[in-house]
Amino acid sequence: MKEEKVVLVDQFDNPIGTMPKMEAHEKAVLHRAFSVFILNKKGELMLQKRALHKYHSPGLWTNTCCSHQREGEDTLDAGQRRLKEEMGFSVPLQALFHFIYKAPFDNGLTEHELDHVLLGTFDQSPVLNSEEVADWKWMSLEAIAEDIKQNPQAYTAWFKIIFNRFYAHIIATT
Repeated sequence: MKEEKVVLVDQFDNPIGTMPKMEAHEKAVLHRAFSVFILNKKGELMLQKRALHKYHSPGLWTNTCCSHQREGEDTLDAGQRRLKEEMGFSVPLQALFHFIYKAPFDNGLTEHELDHVLLGTFDQSPVLNSEEVADWKWMSLEAIAEDIKQNPQAYTAWFKIIFNRFYAHIIATT
């Protein structure tokens, strides 16, 4: 199986090359990524619990799905691809905003990403890919914010960073 590569970018999201995904995470090199947030009609967020065998952050709750764009791949297309691969459904997505963050892990890897936050709506149950996802649930944004304060160890490092920005964006636009 060919090793997955990530698109390296500058601070303005201009592509400057590619690198194997593990190497980029070992060297903490800035690369392009996306995070998909799926809301239902009640305004609840679909969370996923990462599969227990993932190489980092196994068994932790996080946003609906996230990954990396492939070289030459449109961000919305990448979000659609990964949503289908992990959660088993497709919905139209819209780009909300992007920002840079850096999150080191206990295993020596670091996420240093220019993350594109994408939003979609869905009101059914997903069909989980058990290689990627252990469980899922709907939660209100208020309940998530409170639970992150009470149980930060239950959530991925990047979700805690991104959720604050996502929540502020949703509040500001409603």
